[in-house]
Amino acid sequence: MSSMEELQREVERLQLENARLKEQLEKAELNEQLAGSRESTDPKPQNNATDKYPLTLEEYHRYGRQMIVEETGGVEGQVKLKNAKVLVIGAGGLGCPLLPYLAGAGVGTIGIVDNDTVDPSNLHRQILHDSYSVGMLKCDSAKRALNRLNPNVNVTTYPVRLDNTNAFQIFEGYNLIMDCTDTPVTRYLINDVAVNLGLTVVSASGVRTEGQLTILNFENMGPCYRCFYPVPPSPNSVSSCQEGGVIGPCIGVLGVMMAVEAMKVILGLYSTDDFEPFLMQYAGFPKQSLRTFRMRRRKEMCAACGTNPTITREAIETSKINYTEFCGSRNYNVCVPEERITVQQFDNEYLKVTSPGCILLDVRPEHHYQISHLPNTYNITVKSLRNMDGSLDELQKHIPSVSKDSDIVVLCRFGNDSQLATRLLKDDFGINNVKDVQGGFFKYIDDIDPSIPKY
Repeated sequence: MSSMEELQREVERLQLENARLKEQLEKAELNEQLAGSRESTDPKPQNNATDKYPLTLEEYHRYGRQMIVEETGGVEGQVKLKNAKVLVIGAGGLGCPLLPYLAGAGVGTIGIVDNDTVDPSNLHRQILHDSYSVGMLKCDSAKRALNRLNPNVNVTTYPVRLDNTNAFQIFEGYNLIMDCTDTPVTRYLINDVAVNLGLTVVSASGVRTEGQLTILNFENMGPCYRCFYPVPPSPNSVSSCQEGGVIGPCIGVLGVMMAVEAMKVILGLYSTDDFEPFLMQYAGFPKQSLRTFRMRRRKEMCAACGTNPTITREAIETSKINYTEFCGSRNYNVCVPEERITVQQFDNEYLKVTSPGCILLDVRPEHHYQISHLPNTYNITVKSLRNMDGSLDELQKHIPSVSKDSDIVVLCRFGNDSQLATRLLKDDFGINNVKDVQGGFFKYIDDIDPSIPKY
């Protein structure tokens, strides 16, 4: 192990320790506040779990309208919720609607794993955070909101990135896992650790206007995520919220549905006798629809939950299983340094001065381009370029002046797709003088012209 890896692990260990100490301090302060409040407003002693009633009077009042719903099991069901320990991985688009409903319902212990910070671009969908939370760790922002909503709930935060070395340590002590992540790498890791610990996982994902929801490894009888997807999707087919966008209420619906499924698991409305594996698919546009598909049960040959599993705790913790390698990643680094220019060079050599015959090509999707773009640029996506099969005649339908001798500068959102476009233009179309702008349109906004709208 390199010294840098050792340092990173030590930082994460200290972060976890700091989170535990903060939790103990905040819990002690909260208990003092609650004790003072009760003493000043109610001189009569309240009932507690040691008396004939298993909940406090305040809890009966708080959860009363929930307990009178027959399906919840009344007081007995509420005690199950109070004793439940739920770990939520991700306090973003899915976690933000899920977390307050868990806390509001009275789930006694909630853990939150997220090392990201709140950004203004999150707030249209991650409504547990607010404008005053910008810059805060999402897990801390979420905890603050949950404590205000229901001080009876014990919230623990883990401001770290989940990986092979810390997942087991974090998962142990919880009895239900909520997967609110957005990458296959993390989903496979969550699944494998949960299977090894015999934990049920409620998992959802969403992008743009749609998403899906399922329950994995229910009561350790499968199926698990690997039963559904033994082979990971192609890296090029996976789209994140940052790339594909997302409608806030659509991802919010999925988060709320996760809360419903979590309550059903905790309350025992599913059993090993009647649970049927399922996959729910939700679409918000053009008309809202919800379809539920029955899924196959555990696969005997599954590497995680099958008869002879090869994905063991030891294999995970010793990093014999490399999730990044297993899932793969997109290779955008297809240009040599001589084929790339900085945003400063782009601004000085192509925008501030007139470069005869120079073509500025923006390869973002058209609806991105319409939000904001630089003047005197053409807009053709990488997909459209690829579909032209290297035909200069087809390219001239979009850029009449283009030729093999043209001077072309390509930019995209972050400087990734523009590299792919540069390679296509040089290798397939035979245009020799093509440059890619490092960091793309957003880097240009950040470093050169912040007055341009950034989405």
